[in-house]
Amino acid sequence: MQPDAAIRRSAGGRPKGDPAAVCSTTIGVRVSASEYATLRAKAAQLHMTPAQWLREAALARCLPSPPVEAINREQYAELARLAANLNQLIRLANEGGRVTVANDLLERMTIEAKRLRLALLGIGEAGYDR
Repeated sequence: MQPDAAIRRSAGGRPKGDPAAVCSTTIGVRVSASEYATLRAKAAQLHMTPAQWLREAALARCLPSPPVEAINREQYAELARLAANLNQLIRLANEGGRVTVANDLLERMTIEAKRLRLALLGIGEAGYDR
């Protein structure tokens, strides 16, 4: 037999995960007992832990549009009226009605109205999460 110092034992335990995929930050969320039961049930349906389910639900979900800032509300209301008129022209053009505006001009105006809307909301096109 060998002395105890010469015997090597494996470290054992779970192998280390990919450092890029390891979750290292904790966010505390308080929920009621009924909410926790609902979370556990929804997570169990997908064979997940409640933490995995919350992470997936939060990161995959599209957020609602941010509220319009008070300074831009008047301009935004004017833009909404302009966009409504533009949509009426587009509908008439698509139905074959008499419209004296070129289709490419209507499309460019629609794109510009969307860009202006995003600018009034204070978000760029890249930040538009929909």
